[in-house]
Amino acid sequence: MLEGLLPADVVVVELFADPPSVDLFPQEAEIVAQAVDKRRREFATVRLCARTALSRLGHAPGPIVPMDEGPAWARRAPRWPDGIVGSMTHCDGYRAAAVARSSQVASVGVDAEPNAPVPDGVRDMVTLPEERATLDRLALSHPDVAWDRMLFSAKESVFKAWFPLTGRWLDFTDCVITPDPEHGTFTGELKVPGPVVDGVCLDGFTGQWRNVSGLVATAVVVART
Repeated sequence: MLEGLLPADVVVVELFADPPSVDLFPQEAEIVAQAVDKRRREFATVRLCARTALSRLGHAPGPIVPMDEGPAWARRAPRWPDGIVGSMTHCDGYRAAAVARSSQVASVGVDAEPNAPVPDGVRDMVTLPEERATLDRLALSHPDVAWDRMLFSAKESVFKAWFPLTGRWLDFTDCVITPDPEHGTFTGELKVPGPVVDGVCLDGFTGQWRNVSGLVATAVVVART
């Protein structure tokens, strides 16, 4: 899904099934001690992906825990080792992590979803009128993709790349996603002031997407200049 889709500076590790068992650090195990089995398995497997990816950058295994600071919506963002940026995602049948050195990549966001329409009522909550017109057009020309789900995933990836750069919330209506079905890319035009990266103010993000085996995955990488 994501492996081979991102620049060489970004290490991606993905799994399509949970291993029989994954060892967690005590700090991690405490987080999911009261969770149902499904939640514990996806939590553990996506951390296995992240630790494997970090090892390829020379980092020893360590706990990957939430930041637990700031407003409630920000507290679950992962705390990465110093000098590392990263993102994790999981959905039914898929777990993945992407990490990079912060000296080479300013931010990364990845997301995966089932390639199926979003639940009733969600489309209008997460899209703008101009996006809905694009979705209707793409549904006719490329019906093999659940475009509302792809757009939702793209906004999730944009947010995951946005937040470490700004520390601020980004609403679904603060970014206009335009998919390119021919090249597997998308743009995310910001409707609010963007982050400053290496002295340059960003007015949007670019990303990649792919749909394979009933899944759709999206990724945003903000490279250093």
